[in-house]
Amino acid sequence: FKKVVGNEQINRLYTPILNPSAIYANNEVSLEEVDIYGFDYDYTLALYSNNLDTMIYDTARDFLIEHFKYPEGIHKYDYVPNFAARGLHYDIQKVNIDGHTFCVGLKPVPDEEVVGLYGGTHHVPLNQDSGFYGKGPKMKQFMDVFSLPEMTLLAVANDYFISNDIEYDPVHLYKDVSEAIGMVHLKGFMYKWITQDLEKFILSGEPTRAVLQRLVSQGKKLFLITNSPFSFVDKGMVYMVGQNWREFFDAIIVQADKPHFFNDCFKPFRRLDSNGDLQWDKINSLEKGQIYKQGNLFEFLRLTGWRGSKVLYFGDHLYSDLADLMLRHGWRTGAIVPELIHETKVVNTKQYALGLTWLQALTGLLERMQIHRDPESQKVLQEWMKEREELRAVTKNLFNPQFGSIFRTSHNPTYFSRRLCRFSDVYMASISCLLNYDLSYTFYPRRTPLQHEAPLWMDQLCTGCMKTPFLEEMALIR
Repeated sequence: FKKVVGNEQINRLYTPILNPSAIYANNEVSLEEVDIYGFDYDYTLALYSNNLDTMIYDTARDFLIEHFKYPEGIHKYDYVPNFAARGLHYDIQKVNIDGHTFCVGLKPVPDEEVVGLYGGTHHVPLNQDSGFYGKGPKMKQFMDVFSLPEMTLLAVANDYFISNDIEYDPVHLYKDVSEAIGMVHLKGFMYKWITQDLEKFILSGEPTRAVLQRLVSQGKKLFLITNSPFSFVDKGMVYMVGQNWREFFDAIIVQADKPHFFNDCFKPFRRLDSNGDLQWDKINSLEKGQIYKQGNLFEFLRLTGWRGSKVLYFGDHLYSDLADLMLRHGWRTGAIVPELIHETKVVNTKQYALGLTWLQALTGLLERMQIHRDPESQKVLQEWMKEREELRAVTKNLFNPQFGSIFRTSHNPTYFSRRLCRFSDVYMASISCLLNYDLSYTFYPRRTPLQHEAPLWMDQLCTGCMKTPFLEEMALIR
């Protein structure tokens, strides 16, 4: 195959095919029909540097040792930036993190051990899996960018106990690590770090201001719904947008307590004065430039009348930000996926393009040639199967050495990718991607052939689905 492919075809494979600044559509969305744009704050309007993950990890690790009296030996583990990936499931009782690969602690687990852990199968029963919001009795799915330090701390703590042959309760460890990470947020450490050094932690704010200005200049209404407190949001927005940032928004909701904000109809809105103090007056309308705390979406809809597909809301958390809005309220949703920058960079490399092409060709050869049963043919098939497995591993490691791409596991989409397609109409690396499109633009999802449909693409032609194996033999049986 490699000898047959001409230089011109190879060069075509090298051509970058994905734009990291593009917006990708799961459903057809016309921006011309969108009148109201809503935003989350953290990792949506404000994107943070990797320095924040290290600070969260270090503080939670020290809290685990000092407050919960965990062994001092855990302190020797520094944060590993490229270990974890969003969308992984953590088995609370079996102490593994699974994606494409199962890990116990920091080490991958061979397939035969995984099968042993789960009663002789790779299957995890639905009642043990994570629930609607990614939390189940035995599994936890980590879906937001803030969860990367937590996953790493869980892995290193498990690794310490296992490496030193120390007996421990994995359920206690999971709860203690969750509480340690939670204390970083509850005690305000994260807010303090960011506000004291905005330049270190917040990535460039100029695109955020440009997006807001453009939307407002074309008559769009804007609102903000965030779980963060006003004092924190205010400092970040002043840094990114300017002192007049509140003038861009028709409604500003802080400490909203998402996802409960979207499905709880009991908490009323409370207004904050210019000092951030709570007011006691009854809220009969949401006024431009004013700050409101808590509340609920049902009251928000009643006060604004902003319903249905004319509203497009952006957030980074598929469950807390987007799921309820799409499934229960009919808003349009946009997912912010910063990992797209790295993923598209990998997909655009020559190594990935050639590797994927040869991987698809090998799969096609295996499918078409498996009917040959003579020893020589079987030997060749075994060599191809070995090469295919090696190539799959190399391709996976280009994204993340432990868990591969957050979007794909071999030929299937990951659980994260399936949730992304279900809960978001469009997705992008950052809201700055909106600057590349006219506000009358329509996003169209790509039509990808189903397995039983006609082979339209090169990779499908390679799989040999134009010829059905054993077709003549099957006809004789009939």
